[in-house]
Amino acid sequence: MRARWLLIACLLLPVLEIAVIVQVGQWIGASWTVALLLGMSLLGAWIVKREGRRAWLDMQRSVDNGQEPGRELVDSALIMLGGVLLLIPGFVTDVLGLLLVLPFTRPFIRRGAQIWLAKRATTYVVSGRAGRLDDGPPRTVVQGEVVDD
Repeated sequence: MRARWLLIACLLLPVLEIAVIVQVGQWIGASWTVALLLGMSLLGAWIVKREGRRAWLDMQRSVDNGQEPGRELVDSALIMLGGVLLLIPGFVTDVLGLLLVLPFTRPFIRRGAQIWLAKRATTYVVSGRAGRLDDGPPRTVVQGEVVDD
């Protein structure tokens, strides 16, 4: 089911991007559209570099203080995903990438991601799928004792 939605998204995203680029091109002209796409990519690369460095330093600081870097790991993942989206040419992916990368929008997305991950982890554990490497039957645990010869 999830694979189907991912396939649909991968097929529709380029169509949506082309439609938006054509609309923007008709509105402001082709050369301005290309300049805007390049400018957004350069701005996005600069922001990803800056925020990635900040997330890395925050993660190091947490580890040095003996804390688990949970928030910092989620921030790093969001920045990486945002960077990938910013590399894809188009306005839709640029906007989504900037939302993931900008420091004043990322906390809202981080909170939503943490809620979603917690719900998925709970469902995974409650469904009995935790500890399984594949979709086969659950393993049987046999209690035993190790005896040295």
